[in-house]
Amino acid sequence: MRLYNSATRAEEEFIPNEPGRVRMYTCGPTVYHFAHIGNLRTYIAEDVLEKYLRWSGLEVERVMNITDVGHLTSDADTGEDKMLKGARREHKTVLEIARYYTDAFFEDCKKLNIRKPDTVVPATSCIPDFIEMISVLLEKGYAYVSGGNVYFDTSRLQEYYVFNKHNEEDLLEGAREGVEKDESKRSKTDFVLWFTKSKFEDQELKWDSPWGLGYPGWHIECSAISMKHLGDRLDIHCGGIDNAFPHHTNEIAQSEAYCGHKWCNFWFHVLHLNSDSGKMSKSSGEFLTVSLLEEKGFDPLAYRFFCLQSHYRKSLVFSWEALDNAAAAYKKLVSRVAAIENEGSVDEDAYEKYRTDFDAALSNDLNTSLALTALYDVLKAGISGAAKLALVDSFDSVLSLDLLSRAERLRKESAQESGLEAEIEELIRKRQEARKAKNWAEADRIRDCLKERGIALEDTPQGVKWKKI
Repeated sequence: MRLYNSATRAEEEFIPNEPGRVRMYTCGPTVYHFAHIGNLRTYIAEDVLEKYLRWSGLEVERVMNITDVGHLTSDADTGEDKMLKGARREHKTVLEIARYYTDAFFEDCKKLNIRKPDTVVPATSCIPDFIEMISVLLEKGYAYVSGGNVYFDTSRLQEYYVFNKHNEEDLLEGAREGVEKDESKRSKTDFVLWFTKSKFEDQELKWDSPWGLGYPGWHIECSAISMKHLGDRLDIHCGGIDNAFPHHTNEIAQSEAYCGHKWCNFWFHVLHLNSDSGKMSKSSGEFLTVSLLEEKGFDPLAYRFFCLQSHYRKSLVFSWEALDNAAAAYKKLVSRVAAIENEGSVDEDAYEKYRTDFDAALSNDLNTSLALTALYDVLKAGISGAAKLALVDSFDSVLSLDLLSRAERLRKESAQESGLEAEIEELIRKRQEARKAKNWAEADRIRDCLKERGIALEDTPQGVKWKKI
């Protein structure tokens, strides 16, 4: 498999540190609100990656954090904790907010067929691990205490910017949104590992530490959690492109300073879902959630299909019209699968040919659009129905569009519909006979019976017509 590595800005062959086993870490949500569909695009892409690796025969161990403390509203260690902001908004405790929105996040994932990671770790459950890591960074001279807080010292690094080249001016206070001056930092690029009272205000969650009562910075949690559960040599780290700087940049800095060697081989970043007005977020425009899609009549898997039609490294523009087109295409795809008769035998040569085409698409930097093309090629191929269904089943273990189960449901609904139509036609015939016999009471009874079942009759010169009401 060749995969784009954000750290080297090039496509490279993906080779795990340990043959046959992949250690995968994905940044989880900050659970102060519902995830919007832009957030969930990233989790869909990560889900396809994990499932493809498993489909390829690799053992995957995937860990995800849940940020329930320390993520401030600014990317420059300023502002208030997002969890506290959510608690204020809903007049609940931080832990109540965390539990509610963690459950909501995984419910959304379930609707989108996103597999729950093997290990899910709330940040608040790992405070001793954060303290231990920060203590080592202080001992090694990579961190310092100033103004009551503990900062990482980026001046100790040969290279700080990994994913792209920033100018120092980008970090000047006021130069971009969310950057404010922190007088306690030695350098503008330094970042907080542990906050104490200087950043408290009315922070609800705080713990004892060697540096005083406080709470961890956002960046330290992913480094400590990943090392605790996956060791100090990650194969791949995933997240949205907005996390590349500063979050993932700071993760690399502190992790490699702590362990003394390269920490993660591959970085997998998913680009934004944009609206017509720009990047989708919780603070601008319509807050689009899975629940809102459902309220508007959309199947969540139609949104998954919408995402799969585009490459994860391209920005995807959302519109209701585009989603409507994807929903229609998904419905048609299910209908085509439903029309396949399970007949004949599976030709192994043909099966391997189409499986190889699907593999080639996804091994080419996870090209889900080409993978869908490989699926459509199977549907129109001159092979047995049994072979088609076997291939659809195999491909859908990665795409996760519920094609076979949805097709079976559609066949049952069609059969029920056919039975209903036959029953209605029979009742109409009996009504016509009653009218010919001038049995108006019976004719009216049949009309009323059909009306109660949601069927309206219309007598026309061309005969009786019916429709659902």
